[in-house]
Amino acid sequence: MTTAVATRPPFDPAIAAALTGRPQDVVTTLAPDEIDGLRSRACPPDLDAVAVAVRRTLTWHEAPGPDGPVRVALLRPEVDGVVPVLLHLHGGGLVVGTVSDDVAAVAEAGPGWAVASVDYRLAPEHPYPAAVEDAYAALVWLVGQAEALGLDAGRVVVTGVSAGGGLAAALALLARDRGGPALAGQLLVCPMLDDRNDSASGHQMAGVGSWDRTANATAWAAYLGEAAGGPDTPPYASAARAAHLDGLPPAYVDVASAETFRDECVQYAARIWADGGEAELHVWPGGCHGFDGLVPDAPVSRDARNARARWLARLRERPPAP
Repeated sequence: MTTAVATRPPFDPAIAAALTGRPQDVVTTLAPDEIDGLRSRACPPDLDAVAVAVRRTLTWHEAPGPDGPVRVALLRPEVDGVVPVLLHLHGGGLVVGTVSDDVAAVAEAGPGWAVASVDYRLAPEHPYPAAVEDAYAALVWLVGQAEALGLDAGRVVVTGVSAGGGLAAALALLARDRGGPALAGQLLVCPMLDDRNDSASGHQMAGVGSWDRTANATAWAAYLGEAAGGPDTPPYASAARAAHLDGLPPAYVDVASAETFRDECVQYAARIWADGGEAELHVWPGGCHGFDGLVPDAPVSRDARNARARWLARLRERPPAP
């Protein structure tokens, strides 16, 4: 649809203040020639320091990938016995981001869980299917090495933020359709799901907040080239293109009311239910895209993080995936 929308949902006051007061921390629009500059300004977390802060032991590994080894950072709790694991795919619109990004937040959501963060390849240098194939290679390796690493192969949850959330959803589809390792769940935080980039919320939030449809178009074009938005995009690139969403692991879908991805995320959860699957959907009032990273101390941000942690805790009580 392309109908102009004159009104927008309000931002939470704390989030509105951050959007106006810290413009250097917010990406609203992004043109193709701005990708390099965005990369150069990035300050990724020190993963050694993150591991100390979240009380986990950091080790580095290489998973055999389709075009060479894929680096995986494993942060494991210092406990005896096997532990469940969150396979983490960082955000960044498929064009920026590092293996260190968002790891601390993921570890916070899953006390007692290991975190395996995947250093997948970025577009436009490495277009589709590089990122999702790297993620799949990391999943296969992780499950195959679970016993040696002290991990529970039956309790692997794939997770990601923004583009990483979209990759997580695509990975769940790919594992289903290839008969790959069984996932225990998929934790999708403001996931980037639909390359058609033409939702009502996308038009509604154009030019405001964080990561509008102009930035989204740049990212999808970098990943898919001229195929972006066309009729033949595969579901393993853009999960919303999947013809059916049955046979997937339980999903947690998390999005904000005042962001580009709101409607595609709501629709994705609704389609999972319609196909007989399990999904938990949260639409956080007043949030922009990535609000809990931008304003972590806002009450709505704390609520969002707590809800993710409660879902993971409930999921951990279930029997392991076969």
